[in-house]
Amino acid sequence: MSNAAKAQTTTSTPTVSTGTLGIQPIGGKIVVLPEEKETVTSFGLVIPDNISNEKPQMGKIVALGSGKITKSGKVLPFSVKVGDKVLFKKYSPDEVEVKGSTYLIMEESDILGIIQG
Repeated sequence: MSNAAKAQTTTSTPTVSTGTLGIQPIGGKIVVLPEEKETVTSFGLVIPDNISNEKPQMGKIVALGSGKITKSGKVLPFSVKVGDKVLFKKYSPDEVEVKGSTYLIMEESDILGIIQG
């Protein structure tokens, strides 16, 4: 039996149903909805995040893959869950657009921390 086949039979972390999201990450991938932030100038002018060219570093996890598969075929569970608000590396995620919304796909190692509260 191949490692991939073994991993499928030993998966302990269930794949999250993405419903209308339209993206199902595989393996150790995580889908994050980036947080939109606005900057207000001293004159009260609001500059949306997409104009300031600053990449987001915060977002909400909306989907998880089945978990990272080790060389021995073991599936490692995630230490984050859907709904967690996280901080992540600025330039690591891959940006994709699905149904008019922008999502980021990343590895769990790209996440720096979970925001509490």
